[in-house]
Amino acid sequence: MELFFHYLSLPYLLLGIGFTLEVTALGLVGGLAIGLLLAGMQLGRVPVLAALARGYTVIFRGTPLILQLVFAYDALPHVGLTLTAVAAAGLALSANEAPFVAEILRAGVIGVDAGQILAGQALGMTPRILMRRVIAPQAIRTIVPALGNETVSALKNSSLASVIAVPELTLRSTQLASSTFDFFSIFFASGLMYLLLTGAVSLLQLLAETALDLDRRARRTGIARWRKVAIAALPPASMTPVALEAQPETTPAFPAARKARMTRGASPAGASQAGDTVAVEVRSLHKRYGDQIVLDHVNLDVRPGEVVVLLGRSGSGKSTLLRCINHLEEWDAGIIRVGGRQLGYGEDGRKLSPRDVARERANLGVGMVFQQFNLFAHLTARQNIAGPLRWVHGVPPAEADRRAMALLHRVGLGHRADALPRHLSGGQQQRVAIARALAPNPSVLLLDEPTSALDPELVEEVLAVIKLLAVEDGLTMIISTHQLRFAHDVADRIVFLADGVVKEEGPATEVLTRPRHPLTARFLRVMGAEQAMEMPG
Repeated sequence: MELFFHYLSLPYLLLGIGFTLEVTALGLVGGLAIGLLLAGMQLGRVPVLAALARGYTVIFRGTPLILQLVFAYDALPHVGLTLTAVAAAGLALSANEAPFVAEILRAGVIGVDAGQILAGQALGMTPRILMRRVIAPQAIRTIVPALGNETVSALKNSSLASVIAVPELTLRSTQLASSTFDFFSIFFASGLMYLLLTGAVSLLQLLAETALDLDRRARRTGIARWRKVAIAALPPASMTPVALEAQPETTPAFPAARKARMTRGASPAGASQAGDTVAVEVRSLHKRYGDQIVLDHVNLDVRPGEVVVLLGRSGSGKSTLLRCINHLEEWDAGIIRVGGRQLGYGEDGRKLSPRDVARERANLGVGMVFQQFNLFAHLTARQNIAGPLRWVHGVPPAEADRRAMALLHRVGLGHRADALPRHLSGGQQQRVAIARALAPNPSVLLLDEPTSALDPELVEEVLAVIKLLAVEDGLTMIISTHQLRFAHDVADRIVFLADGVVKEEGPATEVLTRPRHPLTARFLRVMGAEQAMEMPG
């Protein structure tokens, strides 16, 4: 045991730790840099680059590190590139670690829910903002444990650098054991040194995971931060969304063009005063997925302040139509104009880049509420609303927070402002999603089956909020739904789709009670329209 402690503090072995850490650091830094590049190539839109990255991954992940070390140290000098043993070891370890790191990074990115990315696009986020604010913060929580594991693996793999004479810990232990023949004590001391190093990495990983723990952060900062505001200045949580309508809102300072748009007619009656103004214009819209036609030359006009409800069985094209209006889907033929502008296309008719489409989507003010809520999982209810206002529209943080709180109280969720989405019920999540869509004062609000993912007992709380917006705010809305009573109460006009074709459209009461097309009549009969109309509003 005395010899064991002697070797544990022997400067000869301790110097080996320095070389071990140097090779490991070179390998990890290089591996992260190359891995980030490889992950970007595979996630990008250029097939050739993706194929090259995949080929690199297959080669370097499929060959032993020891061969890569020998190649870097002995083969590269034949092409005029001579490296020191440490540099060659760092290069080989970097090349070996890169594909593993790339797969870790790629898994983190593609693991982020696609619905959240879609929601970010609908809110007008550019690809850069999406990556920085939505994808990366969530991906890193998945990446940290895997990167910690890969760091430990790299630390242990650095021992193979001994084959090219790097005087790291393993080589020095071997040399010392060969001269003293005390193999057990020396390698036991060496093993303990490796264990201390890998233990330190594990501790750093644990600290990082703790710092990134959303629940812990919410407990420490969220409740304390907003409790004073909620008690001192805001209405009680027991108030209903309708009662909260009377509460004043603080509206953020938007550009002049957006303020001008907010002065439009605020009721269906205002639509008639708007003359021939059209908020949304769809002309001969044609969309197919492979051989399946989803939208077959659809035409639709929606005037400012009008509420149009889309009815039809699942697969009739309702959701695709809404996504095309917001340019979340490409289409094969036809024209869509929002506020007189062809969303997604420049004045010369050319398609805009994803970044320019995002900016135009934000400027035109097309809000969208999805079936699955699509709240950003790493942000609280307040942050889900305030964040896009800051990142997309440049609203100052304090003002964005005030706007978010006002909207949360309006939908009856002021008391849950600092709750993460997973701590909210489905109905609460959808109300937050509605508040988020309303935050930038959109000119058009699209709602895609806003209650289809909810339990029956939660449907009414969401429908009450939407009715409030439709009846009292006079928002221009296009709503896809199967809730016939709700459609009757809020719609100015109903459009019935079947197999991607508009079969019938007209005033809500007329279509629901006296349908002209046989398919409309059959759909309403199956959906129990008569019973729905008899229910109290």
